Amino acid sequence: MNSLRILLIEDSPSDVRLIKEALKQTPLQVQITLARDGVEAMEYLHQSETGAVNRPDIILLDLNLPRKNGREVLAEVKAAPHLKQIPVLVMTSSRADEDITQAYNLNANCYIAKPGNLQEYVDVVRSIENFWFVTATLPDSYVA
Repeated sequence: MNSLRILLIEDSPSDVRLIKEALKQTPLQVQITLARDGVEAMEYLHQSETGAVNRPDIILLDLNLPRKNGREVLAEVKAAPHLKQIPVLVMTSSRADEDITQAYNLNANCYIAKPGNLQEYVDVVRSIENFWFVTATLPDSYVA
C-alpha cells in the first residue's frame, strides 16, 4: 500500500497539528480527512457508504468529542454493515481502565493513550503505520 486515507476524528487543534506533523514524516502518501466532532464524522462516513466521498482506510478516534462522543461514534461504526470493517484506533488522553474496557467492548481495534510531545506522536504514528499498513493485511474493498 502506497497511499493511505485516514479519517481523523479530533476536536483539539493542538492534537490535530501534532498528528499531521507526525504523519508528514511517514513515507506513505497520506490523505487526512478531519472531523471535529462525532456528528460530522458520522455524516462523512455515511457519505462514504454511498460513494460520495472516499471511504477511509483507518479511523483515528478521540473519545471526548462534542455533539456525539467517541463511544457513540465507535458503537455506530461497528454496528454498520458497510463500516464495521474499517479499523478504528481510539487515540485519547484517558488512561482510565473503564474507558479502555468500554472501547474494546465496543469493538475498537486498538486503544492508544495520546502522546505528550511531537517525537512521541511520531513514534506512535510509525508504530501505527508499521502494524496497520505493513504487517496487517486489510481488505481492498469493504463489503457487508
